[in-house]
Amino acid sequence: MSTQWFPGRPGLLKMSVAALAVAGLIAGCGGGDKDGASSDGGAITLTVKTFSQFGYEDLYTQYEASHPGIKIKQENIAQLGDYTPKLQQWLTAGSGAGDVVALEEGILVKLMAKPDQFVNLLDYDAGSLKSNFLDWKWNQALTTDGKKLIGLGTDVGAQGMCYRTDLFAKAGLPTERDKVGALWPSWDDYLATGKKFTAANTGASFYDSSGALYQNILMQQGDTTYFDRDNKLIVDSNPGVRKAWDQTVAMIDAGLSGKLTTWSPQWNAGFKKGTFATIPCPAWMLGIIQDQAGPGNSGKWDVARVPGEGAVRGGSFLAVPTQSKHPKEAAELAKFLTSPDGQTAAFKAKNNFPSSPAAIDSAAVSGAVNKYFNNAPVGKIFGTSAKSLKPVYLGPDNQVVGDAIGDALTAIEQGKLKPGEAWDKALSDAKRAGGK
Repeated sequence: MSTQWFPGRPGLLKMSVAALAVAGLIAGCGGGDKDGASSDGGAITLTVKTFSQFGYEDLYTQYEASHPGIKIKQENIAQLGDYTPKLQQWLTAGSGAGDVVALEEGILVKLMAKPDQFVNLLDYDAGSLKSNFLDWKWNQALTTDGKKLIGLGTDVGAQGMCYRTDLFAKAGLPTERDKVGALWPSWDDYLATGKKFTAANTGASFYDSSGALYQNILMQQGDTTYFDRDNKLIVDSNPGVRKAWDQTVAMIDAGLSGKLTTWSPQWNAGFKKGTFATIPCPAWMLGIIQDQAGPGNSGKWDVARVPGEGAVRGGSFLAVPTQSKHPKEAAELAKFLTSPDGQTAAFKAKNNFPSSPAAIDSAAVSGAVNKYFNNAPVGKIFGTSAKSLKPVYLGPDNQVVGDAIGDALTAIEQGKLKPGEAWDKALSDAKRAGGK
């Protein structure tokens, strides 16, 4: 799954240190011995390091039951922004990463430049599993020569637009999801709908954060964002970047933004208090909304189609660091967790939408409805999106360049810079961050 695309898991904007309540340990060091693997009474202990919510707890129990010689230790760091630098430190140091690590797609390109840090999963018969994954998802973790696979796909960021039915009713707008989706076939239509909502004076903003909205628009503009496939910085020459910027600024100017910092306490509280009416939501966001909004808001949230043509926003992989003392056993665990059944279980647990065609087509996923979200047919909504997704190339420094863009948008929201000034600053900071 991903959280980075919400400034953002997307370029990628800064994460705050506000932690989401998730299961697992908040860990900054290796588990077991210094290399992250240990033995316990003859059993092998495999340390799995993840961020946010992967939904693997029940799967760990199942695996231990069917593999009596294996014990699994989960170490979870809630925020991707805290997890990623620690992961890089562990990999550089050659210890501390454990046996199985989650790789978010925003950092994957950078890590693919150092494939020797990871076990080649093709050496452990992963090649026979290729059909278990969408083609583009499989290829994302495959070296260009096709000889090394460093990760197996978990979820994909299939898109929707989550909205509060009570706030829409208060504003005199439709509340039924098909009619809501019909309000915004394009982002210009979304802007027009937002103006109507704002004019109704509901006391809520139309959306939460401009950074997240910008990222969603950006990911629909083509197959690249800030870097081309030769890793040349194109932030000032890619027309899709400027288009996404201009559309977002127009929404800020229209007063649609809640001006919230994603992952902040105020943002978290906004789900429960109803301080904003819409939020772009990849499938994995559903679990976060439900956790933050709480049981008292069950049925008030729903899911409609996202404006535009949809896009990838987030998605992760499981990899085995070469520092693992038990690479064979770790590879087998990664294969189990990312199997069609494993992905289906993770979807049921935390709404992380599968990257496996077999899982997507299964009755458990395709027929799934989410009671909390007003019985929305989430399997159908996100399944349609997932099958039409086209990956967007993210350069190795995509995150730091995206931070610069996101900071500039925040400065506009806060009235610190005018749009023209903010754009110039964004380009300057992006070029400096991107090493140009």
